[in-house]
Amino acid sequence: MLDFNDLQFFAAVINHRGFSAAARALGVPKSRLSRRVTVLEEHLGVRLIERSTRHLALTEVGQQVFEHAQAAVAEAAAVEEAAQRMRAEPRGKVRVSCPPGLQSAIASGLPAFLASYPMLRVLCMVTDRRVDLIHEGIDVAVRVRERLDTDADLQMRRIGISRRILLASPSFIAAHPSIGDPEDLRNLPLLSQYEQPVSSTWSLTTGSGRSETISFEPRLATGSFELLLSSARAGLGVGLLPAYNCREDIQSGRLVRILPHWSGSDGILHVLFTSRRGMLPGVRAVVDFLADALKCAAD
Repeated sequence: MLDFNDLQFFAAVINHRGFSAAARALGVPKSRLSRRVTVLEEHLGVRLIERSTRHLALTEVGQQVFEHAQAAVAEAAAVEEAAQRMRAEPRGKVRVSCPPGLQSAIASGLPAFLASYPMLRVLCMVTDRRVDLIHEGIDVAVRVRERLDTDADLQMRRIGISRRILLASPSFIAAHPSIGDPEDLRNLPLLSQYEQPVSSTWSLTTGSGRSETISFEPRLATGSFELLLSSARAGLGVGLLPAYNCREDIQSGRLVRILPHWSGSDGILHVLFTSRRGMLPGVRAVVDFLADALKCAAD
């Protein structure tokens, strides 16, 4: 079996362009370097270096072995760096953005998480706006999108699917008993979670592949899930809401699913953060916490 140290010594000799310079850089005797490179050549059964009193040059196979040795040394350094980062205690400030409606999934486990890391501070911004992580200095962003973000400067951790369903109060359904098709929604008061001055659009689909697009002027448009839920409970209109946020209302009967074969486009629940390499322990701890805490909000 190859001795990793021999690969490291061989790579150092080539990088420092000689045995003497490599010996000084590594702090080992020149004779040891020469002996270990010879052992490596004997083990591989090939000559790696053409030596002379003033010059050394790689053989053709030596060049190939050198490239692999370089890669092995780099990977070993990366392993050591990763272990050191994991051993380090999470500390400092970590800035997080989270869309409305998901903060409750985070809130239940946050006190215990922060208690585990007394040197860590979390700044959580609740917004449905698409934040720019790099330019706004956000470390971690929770997002629900129909398509995954593909920014090359960011890393992504997928959590699951967030499903949206049509809901209304029992009193609203009693007052509008003829809801049997998405077309029937066009003549009803509808509640939108998007705060836009123009009309809203719902893209509805069935498991069998049917689709329908509903454009409408909302009776109420707000980014607040609490306001949407309370309005739907009060019979103000039909809402297209994340199933996770409505579980208790459905179980208690305060809200009832209508057109159960139809649902909104699935949102992919995921966490975005900057490059993994060099990630601070605090950021890594927050990413792991969010991925675990948000599982309850995904199917």
